[in-house]
Amino acid sequence: MGETADIDWKENGVRVIPGDSLDSNTPQTPGMNRAAAIDFARAGAQKLWAGTVHIHPDAKTGAHHHGALESVIYVLRGRARMRWGNTLEFVAEAGPGDFIFVPPYVPHQEINASATETLECVLVRSDNEAVVVNLDIAGVERPETVAWVDPIHRIKGAG
Repeated sequence: MGETADIDWKENGVRVIPGDSLDSNTPQTPGMNRAAAIDFARAGAQKLWAGTVHIHPDAKTGAHHHGALESVIYVLRGRARMRWGNTLEFVAEAGPGDFIFVPPYVPHQEINASATETLECVLVRSDNEAVVVNLDIAGVERPETVAWVDPIHRIKGAG
């Protein structure tokens, strides 16, 4: 069994965090409510942070970034409109079942594209610290739409 034979897996094993016990005492950005499920304090996580994000109908967050952290957002309900760039000059949308990847230091803004439905997402970051750097950015009036594609999956009609 090697070096894991002496570990008390009952105390140092799997953790279940009930959905109704998330911790909203985490760095916030105006326009959204973040709640931590998995971090060092709650679950002993060493290398990631996970939680939920809710954005009210027709609301948008302030511009922000997450330092050196990578972020993954999974849309559960609603429609997410993401703006990003130095002047929030790019925009794309995601719906239920879609994943959004935000690289380190990217200035971005989450927008609930629905006027009637709360946007609900799961958020995972690449460190156990909830780094949030709020920015004072005046976004451009008409951002450029960017299609989300990877090198394998191309948009029909695109080169």
